[in-house]
Amino acid sequence: MNNRKQVKVIFVCMGNICRSPTAHGVFQSLVEDQGLNDLIEVESAGTHGYHIGNSPDSRSQAAASNYGIDLSGLRARQFLSSDFNDFDYVIGMDHANIENMLSIEPAEYSAKVDLMLAYSDKYDEKEVPDPYFGHDGFDRVYDMISNASVGLLRFIRTQHSV
Repeated sequence: MNNRKQVKVIFVCMGNICRSPTAHGVFQSLVEDQGLNDLIEVESAGTHGYHIGNSPDSRSQAAASNYGIDLSGLRARQFLSSDFNDFDYVIGMDHANIENMLSIEPAEYSAKVDLMLAYSDKYDEKEVPDPYFGHDGFDRVYDMISNASVGLLRFIRTQHSV
């Protein structure tokens, strides 16, 4: 049995039905592929409660499914102030997500708050665009998240020696 503290990561977008569940699924798959399930916990949430309890958007599910990632078991939940202390990494998809989260931040917290694309070595953009109101962009969002997920996992493995 491993005595290391589990590293906890939460991905956050606005409604928790497009970008953050995609990140949740992609990152979870990377964690599983590298045999790190017992060392890294993955979750996702939305800054708004519009879709609490709902499955990810069907277009996000379809894009992820094209790469062998199944998002169907995920359910939307709202980001809570307590998440700042429950997670080591709070990863927002855009600046508005970060601002919304920080508006409920507790006086003291230990989580590292960052943008998803801060871990990308492929994209110059700072934000993962929200594809919800368009009919395309889901594959590009998947690619952005996939690339940044590899960088984030590399960063976590280095920081925590996992």
